Amino acid sequence: MSIILSEKEVVYVVSDSVGETAEFVVKAVATQFNGGYVDIRRHSYAEDREDIEEVIAMARQTNSIIAYTIVIPQLKKYLDQRANEEGIMAVDLLNPLMESFMKRFKKEPNHQPKLMRKLDDEYFRRVEAIEFAVKYDDGRDPRGVMRADIVLIGVSRTSKTPLSMYLAHQGFKVANVPLVPEVSPPEEVFNIPRNKCVGLVITPDKLNEIRKERLKALGLRSEANYASFERILEELEYSEKIMKRIGCPVINVSNKAVEETANLIVDILKSERSR
Repeated sequence: MSIILSEKEVVYVVSDSVGETAEFVVKAVATQFNGGYVDIRRHSYAEDREDIEEVIAMARQTNSIIAYTIVIPQLKKYLDQRANEEGIMAVDLLNPLMESFMKRFKKEPNHQPKLMRKLDDEYFRRVEAIEFAVKYDDGRDPRGVMRADIVLIGVSRTSKTPLSMYLAHQGFKVANVPLVPEVSPPEEVFNIPRNKCVGLVITPDKLNEIRKERLKALGLRSEANYASFERILEELEYSEKIMKRIGCPVINVSNKAVEETANLIVDILKSERSR
């Protein structure tokens, strides 16, 4: 048997941050009581007693519940006190779990508001960087070269795409451009600051080995021109000329893991930018 509230009830959601967490919890509970009859009114960034008094006055008029996520001790104490004085039901959504953390981990909380928002911002920054890396992978759109935090250039199979994605997960917007003798790189590559660009090189033997494995995975003959030493030497010589023209730092990726190369890229560019 479903429970239907006879009239629309009001729940005030109060937070010293955005209040998304509290609103989500209230909505989850409201669905068990036919959520369409609950009017959730959010009051974000409560910072002082005046903010609390404003909510108390409205909750008193409508005989409402106050659900809150407040981590500033003095503000939480004041809300509890005023709600008790006015006979208003106020529910602390964080405190039971906060106390459990304190007991289990033997640590005190920071009592700082907006920390979740900082985490959210970092998360969305990474998502944006990943989308950027996908959009501007393999020189698909030269406009990405000018918009990127980091631009990677090099011949095929020098780990440009894996490095772009790894760095994107760290929040860097990365574009990568393949260097092929038959195709001139976009003009944008020659106009970016050297402290935004890194050239990736590899030994001919290692590249030959990698390309043969790639051809095998594709079901193609390993003797194809793509993996021939003559072709590889031609491409590497061409890429070296382009990198010298740009004047960018160069990393040899021959025997390096993606993580190691990515860390080197970040360190090198930090050094370049600090000059």
